[in-house]
Amino acid sequence: MRAAVIQFPGSNCDQDCFYAMERVLGVETFYLWHKETDLRGAELIIVPGGFSYGDYLRAGAIAHLSPVMGVVKAAAAEGRVVMGICNGFQVLCESGLLPGALIRNRGLRFVCEHRLMRVEHSKSIFTRKCRTGQLLNLPIAHGEGNFFADEATLTELQSQHRILFTYSDAHGIARESANPNGSRLNIAGITNQAGNVLGMMPHPERAAEAVLGSADGWLILSAALEHAADLTVPA
Repeated sequence: MRAAVIQFPGSNCDQDCFYAMERVLGVETFYLWHKETDLRGAELIIVPGGFSYGDYLRAGAIAHLSPVMGVVKAAAAEGRVVMGICNGFQVLCESGLLPGALIRNRGLRFVCEHRLMRVEHSKSIFTRKCRTGQLLNLPIAHGEGNFFADEATLTELQSQHRILFTYSDAHGIARESANPNGSRLNIAGITNQAGNVLGMMPHPERAAEAVLGSADGWLILSAALEHAADLTVPA
């Protein structure tokens, strides 16, 4: 079992992801530079947060054209597990692996704080260690985390149970006051139609150990890892 963490110029959460996967979860993990086109048999691929290519044009707009994203798309089509976190979510949307777009926060300010998000359902690769309705405490750190999609796309995401996480208050209610960035339907994380690609703005890798203030992210990362470990992929 191997995990790959992609590195773009401007990535700054790659080391956090590497530490969480290798040191906390104990899986063999390696970095994959944006110019590489060999996934080296990785069953789990993480597109980390940061400011890939300085967020020029818009967040993720240049990164999705990197050579590595071509093989990430192919891997996703094969059923390998792909996680895009924060800027990684933006890259996955730009690449077409996920619908919608991440735009400037409603208040036009960068937000960096812990937030609660509600698990919308537990029957997914990424939430099978959680309970439906469970509240997870995860940090966010973004200026363009406002998820936007048209009504038809939102309806499709809802009907196919592809909205995994929503920003919620302490009572588990997705109120406007609990929404840190203006995301439609308070969306914090979604999957592709096949369910093997996740994009989320909160950072599970920064909440994988209790010493960090929350270990709730471990539930998501370990669930994805266990599913990936059952896959058979080319070496």
